Amino acid sequence: MARSFLESFKDDGKLRIFTIPNVLTMFRIVLIPVFVWLYLSKRDTEAFFVLIMSGLTDVVDGFIARRFNMISSVGKALDPISDKLTQVAMLLCLLSRFDGMWVPFVLMIFKEIFSGICALIAIKNTGEVHGADWHGKLTTLSLYAMMALHIVWPSIPKVLSNVIIGICVLLMILSLLLYSARNIGMAVKAKNKESGNAI
Repeated sequence: MARSFLESFKDDGKLRIFTIPNVLTMFRIVLIPVFVWLYLSKRDTEAFFVLIMSGLTDVVDGFIARRFNMISSVGKALDPISDKLTQVAMLLCLLSRFDGMWVPFVLMIFKEIFSGICALIAIKNTGEVHGADWHGKLTTLSLYAMMALHIVWPSIPKVLSNVIIGICVLLMILSLLLYSARNIGMAVKAKNKESGNAI
């Protein structure tokens, strides 16, 4: 079973790990403790630039993967993991100054656990790893923008802060529903196809 699961991450029979996009994705993971240390040390300017660097490498690795045909199943799986680890760490840091951050933080934990289970079911039944959809990218963009704003504007009015957080939460809920529908639909379709072939 573990062997067949790993087969889902192979491209042309090979497990491609150390591609340029994947290395950039790993670099984003390395930046997480750097950001945490800077933010908790109240070095907000440096923390902001680390956040920008993380966001830029996310854009660059996607461009390189598409432009130079370096898209891999490992990258499709690793990229969202890197994004979520970064977002969770940053939200935890922001929670030390902004109470309203607990809402997107708790929702993100639930969203990733539920979506992860649905994605694993889809991979198990289809043998395919799918990348992010437009709503996932939009949610990621809104989260980074919201976090960056709160980092560079620590005295942001509470009303404005809550409005911006609320927009992110709505996008997260939308993305959760659409991803769940996609993954469950894929699993059901594959299951029905398998049942039809067995008859």
